[in-house]
Amino acid sequence: MNQLADVIVAEGHVTGKPLQLDAARVVSGLTNLGVAPGDAVALLLRNDAALLAATLAVGHLGAYPVHLNWHATGTEVAYMLADCQARVLIAHADLLHDLAEMAPPNLVTLGVPTPEEIARTYRIPDARRAVPPGVLEWTTWLSAYDPSNHPPVPSGGSIIYTSGTSGRPKGVRRLAPTPEQAIASDEMRRVVFGVDSGARVLVPAPLYHISPNIFALRGLRCGELLVLPARFDPEGLLRDIERYRITHLYAVATMFVRLLRLPPETRDRYDTSSLAFVLHGAGPCPPAVKRAMIAWWGPILEEYYGATELGPITACSSPEWLTRPGTVGRAVSGVEIAILDEQGSALPSGQIGEICVANPTYPDFTYLNREAERQALQRGAQLASGDLGYFDGDGYLFVCDRKRDLVISAGVNIYPEEIESVLIEFAGVADCAVFGIPHEEFGEELMAVVQPVDGHALDAEQIRAFLGARLASFKVPRTIQFQHELPREESGKLKKRTLRDPYWAKAGRAI
Repeated sequence: MNQLADVIVAEGHVTGKPLQLDAARVVSGLTNLGVAPGDAVALLLRNDAALLAATLAVGHLGAYPVHLNWHATGTEVAYMLADCQARVLIAHADLLHDLAEMAPPNLVTLGVPTPEEIARTYRIPDARRAVPPGVLEWTTWLSAYDPSNHPPVPSGGSIIYTSGTSGRPKGVRRLAPTPEQAIASDEMRRVVFGVDSGARVLVPAPLYHISPNIFALRGLRCGELLVLPARFDPEGLLRDIERYRITHLYAVATMFVRLLRLPPETRDRYDTSSLAFVLHGAGPCPPAVKRAMIAWWGPILEEYYGATELGPITACSSPEWLTRPGTVGRAVSGVEIAILDEQGSALPSGQIGEICVANPTYPDFTYLNREAERQALQRGAQLASGDLGYFDGDGYLFVCDRKRDLVISAGVNIYPEEIESVLIEFAGVADCAVFGIPHEEFGEELMAVVQPVDGHALDAEQIRAFLGARLASFKVPRTIQFQHELPREESGKLKKRTLRDPYWAKAGRAI
């Protein structure tokens, strides 16, 4: 492994060399547990040193680190563990209590004591910080191994789970790259993510999302310093930028909204002049918010558009965006984008169609145990993104709609069908629809419209409690309304736009 950057994480300052040695010990330990190239090792960890060491070690072995969303319920985590056939689970101790007896059999579990700062940030009781009985304790396990000299094996990178339209999340597994693809992908990431030698990187987002994951790992491998706060805090972010002289920052639009809500005297208190590159994506940024951030920090905001399956597709600098407000930029080098109609024919500039992409710099991928869904995306040599958009006359892409009912709230992808499939099980619910409505801070928030069974009186708080016991909290609609009958086609298809569009029209926005 190459020399790593210094890291500031929940438990303090970790210099690159000790982290590198820990990663090499993890390689030895995982090898002893039988982990081989192509195997899956699940990581249920918040942002800290154990996550970084484990990610590096699993990739070094040619295996797949599977970064699981630690907001998920125990049932959801158990499903993903079984779906990816994880050989090993490495998790913060407090998160293991929620799994109880639901984990798949023959799974080796390593428990990382929950760091004090993380426990304080998330209000985790001391009793849950310790590793449960019967689970291997991370530090003790690690100390039993010497650093490995195992040569690196080409890896397909991480397996990332995306929300599934069929009600279950989908694991995206990529093949190991060819030498040519590895070189091309590294150059593309250098350009889009901006992180290179000497960069001082701050990532205030969880690494179970693909883009902050890539951004942080580039900072670790190429940069001088990587800072991973326990949680995003607006003033804390400004404090860290000044304290650590941060040059490169990853953010989502919701963070910008919260930063701009700070009082002017608070914003003025911190020196952010070290910033040179601020990358944002994972959902639309309101134009007024982006203009205000550029006015504050200067023309250093860089936007990307992409997908877990396809990688970065476009990139857009601040000057380009100011000239063409709303664009997500032009195709990155090596990527081909076409706007196709329903028949698969290419549309000219100015006409809206489905955004389809060919990215030969990225190895091919599949959905774990769902190859038919992967093949359904194929459009000749290109893959359907599921988004609708158009090109202007100069080749700049504008994303104007989503073909599916995907909701992006605070940069997190949520599929309503998964929620509807649970909601319909609530006693007294005859029909339901879940969709996104405008939200000033999050971009979108979830709303549910419920049709009660005749004669039943339903309570919104009881429904939310029911959903909250079965789904991650971010999947529970904030607004629940009741309606005598939901609009459906004669075929039975729900006319969700009839319910959703008035909210967006009132907000003066389209979706």
